[in-house]
Amino acid sequence: MKKPSLTAWILIGLIAGIAFGAWFPHAAQNCELLGTIFLRMIKAIIAPLLFGTLVAGIAGTGSLKTMGRIGGKAILYFEIVTTIALFIGLFAVNLVKPGAGVQLAKEPAAALAPPTTFSGTIEHIFPTSIIDAMARGDVLQIVVFSFLFGAACAVIGGKSRPVVTFCESLSEVMFKFTNYVMLFAPFGVFGAIAATVGQKGLGVLLNLGKLIATLYVAEVIVVITVFGGSAILAQIPIKRFIDYAREPFLIAFSTASSEAALPIALENMERFGAPKHIVGFVLPLGYSFNLVGSTLYLALTSVFLAQAGDRPMSFGTQLVMMLTLMLTSKGVAGVPRAALVILAATVASFNLPVEGVALLLGVDTLMDMARTSVNVLGNCLAAAVVARWEGVKFKTA
Repeated sequence: MKKPSLTAWILIGLIAGIAFGAWFPHAAQNCELLGTIFLRMIKAIIAPLLFGTLVAGIAGTGSLKTMGRIGGKAILYFEIVTTIALFIGLFAVNLVKPGAGVQLAKEPAAALAPPTTFSGTIEHIFPTSIIDAMARGDVLQIVVFSFLFGAACAVIGGKSRPVVTFCESLSEVMFKFTNYVMLFAPFGVFGAIAATVGQKGLGVLLNLGKLIATLYVAEVIVVITVFGGSAILAQIPIKRFIDYAREPFLIAFSTASSEAALPIALENMERFGAPKHIVGFVLPLGYSFNLVGSTLYLALTSVFLAQAGDRPMSFGTQLVMMLTLMLTSKGVAGVPRAALVILAATVASFNLPVEGVALLLGVDTLMDMARTSVNVLGNCLAAAVVARWEGVKFKTA
């Protein structure tokens, strides 16, 4: 009999966690430690893995022109798919009107974060210290530093070979380390889900059902139409891609953490056939610029708050608000509940009821699972699409 795969064990952990949290809520709250340990181990992997993979990949191309071309193609693809997702989200929320008739409880909004400015976002991209960026797990700053460091290695040539060899070895070691950590994934998923259900009850799966259902249906539509269409146009073998993207998708869904899925996503996309330098550059870059799931979430929830507060918004105003949210969300994907923070920081600027953010907080975990998993799936696909755009041919079986 074939042994269950890691994916199967993760699904078992997810279902068992929901059941345990429902039946033994007090004991389940203590299981949060399992999820915390798993996420801490994953976060310990990310910085050295990104640095080693990016530097080795960029230096290995030997051409800054090649990396510039790859970056340009990636950004173009990111903006196309996120814009389409934005319109799908706006269409869904205006069609279903999940906020109509919702009575908002007045809650203080003192904890809201200040709005992020465009200049502040650009400034944040560049690290003052790579050690500080690694300690904070700032993916975008690590990518920028590693890109420049790898470019310097490529220009120097032979003299940088010892450094590049070290980075190649570091990358291989961290992938093996990731395999060890992933053995703990089913327990981490079990603990995270059990604690959530134990603390908030099964009601967390039912409250604001109309909004949650709208989000999930819209995410499914995006996956089928936008992602499916992209895969067909790029001639990517869909069945084989699903086999390699399924595991990081489930990890992201179960933990509501894109960071938890990044190491296995990097490894699986390389195994799928995308070159290391493309995977190592496009995937981390997508964590800040290709947030398809989060874009949908922001479109839905911002208009939901307008509907719930009985504050009609023209379609033009909705588009301006979406542009603002998309710009201010760049570079903060590593922040826990980043989309909710950005939403809370922006709604006041458009005269929306900020007390509605407290209403969303109760079910944000469930919505975070959807948006994060779609973000990860979209970034895996982006690496494959850019690789195909660069002339890479994938095996069909």
